[in-house]
Amino acid sequence: MDRQFLAPAERFGLGVEARRRVPAESHAELPLDAARDPVRVLADQIPSRVAELVPIRHARMMASPFAFYRGGAAVMAGDLARTPVSGFDVQLCGDAHLSNFGMFASPERRLVFDINDFDETLPGPWEWDVKRLAASIAVAGRQNGFPRKKVRAAVVATVRGYQETVAHFAGLGNLEVWYAKVDVLALREQLAGELGKRAAKRLDKAIDRARRRDHRHSLEKLTEAVDGGRRIVDAPPLVVRVGTLVPEAGPAQIRTAIEAVLQDYAGRLEPGRRELVRSYEFVDMARKVVGVGSVGTRCWIVYLRGRDDLDPLFLQVKEAQPSVLAAYLGHTAEENEGARVVSGQRIVQATGDVFLGWARTVGMDGVRRDFYVRQLNDWKGSVDVAEMIPEGLALYGRLCAWTLARAHARSGDRVAVAGYLDDGGAFPGAVTDFAEAYADRNERDHAAFSDAVGRGDLLAAEGAPA
Repeated sequence: MDRQFLAPAERFGLGVEARRRVPAESHAELPLDAARDPVRVLADQIPSRVAELVPIRHARMMASPFAFYRGGAAVMAGDLARTPVSGFDVQLCGDAHLSNFGMFASPERRLVFDINDFDETLPGPWEWDVKRLAASIAVAGRQNGFPRKKVRAAVVATVRGYQETVAHFAGLGNLEVWYAKVDVLALREQLAGELGKRAAKRLDKAIDRARRRDHRHSLEKLTEAVDGGRRIVDAPPLVVRVGTLVPEAGPAQIRTAIEAVLQDYAGRLEPGRRELVRSYEFVDMARKVVGVGSVGTRCWIVYLRGRDDLDPLFLQVKEAQPSVLAAYLGHTAEENEGARVVSGQRIVQATGDVFLGWARTVGMDGVRRDFYVRQLNDWKGSVDVAEMIPEGLALYGRLCAWTLARAHARSGDRVAVAGYLDDGGAFPGAVTDFAEAYADRNERDHAAFSDAVGRGDLLAAEGAPA
């Protein structure tokens, strides 16, 4: 019989038995491979990226240990692959650090909070996401200058939040898990008693800022009036129009090539959404630098027009390379890497972007690449981690942990994982030990990376814009 159809008590027992084989305390371990070379791991990613953008990536990663951590998912993937696991797989986010959670609009026009980055998603051990999140709390807390005890308390609260949420979802029916989500405004009311005035003011500001980040905001920020119409503004090196990148290609050639890609993408969408995309007319396209770890991968913004100039749609078309976890978990079963990202996002998120889709195209350099497509900005927002106080970091960590546990409960055996975590409290302490040790390792890796740039082994752009 398939494990998921066993009685809950039997599934719970499987988790208990797994804990006998892999004790909760073992998750404190951070094995070290003598041949480990974080600089080489990052250097090996260079050939697949746009050469002129790689120095910007390196400059952003040099900025701080937390920036390095954000960009070093491939480094940590190799470290996680050597850690103990209980044997229960879920659909991983793959890069579950605290800055990859945030706010965005649901199709029902509600502001929700969820995981919002899936470039590295693959099925794999649930522990990897938890440890990536926990270590990010430790790295961020140190960077904010918090006392070690406060940092540890925030990490413990985060991991305990995951543990408690899994136990909660283990007692719910499948549909209750599937429909569970975080409504930001409802959460704001719920936390009113826990938030101090300062934290409440910052949260309200973040909510207001997110709700103003829509397609019309992008129209004002990213475009200019030219010859009776509008086009994207060149702002090199972060935003460069395709006509500037490929001056030998005329407007008609560019339009024909891009419209073919959009038709291919739209054809893979569900009926209704497909027709919605096709109701927009292509206007302009530009390459845009995004994130930290993603810098150098090919990312485009596409400006489309609906009823008139005041009805814009901005799509982000982002290259999907193989997940950094693939070397340890195997490659995707999907037909391409864009489909892998889309599939993982649909499994994990409680509510998704109606424009989420994927495409495969041959670039102007003749190389075939995979992409996924989503809205550029649709009430997208996040909380500034650098402005948090220790109590705020702990509270935010618990929110991220709840969201991660809900994501894992949608795709994995939540009852078995709950059985594994029913350990009397050993797991949070063990993972916190791991997170503190990893924060130490990350600081050493950041220093080694900065030294490599200083020696000229890697190039970094001076004064690279964020």
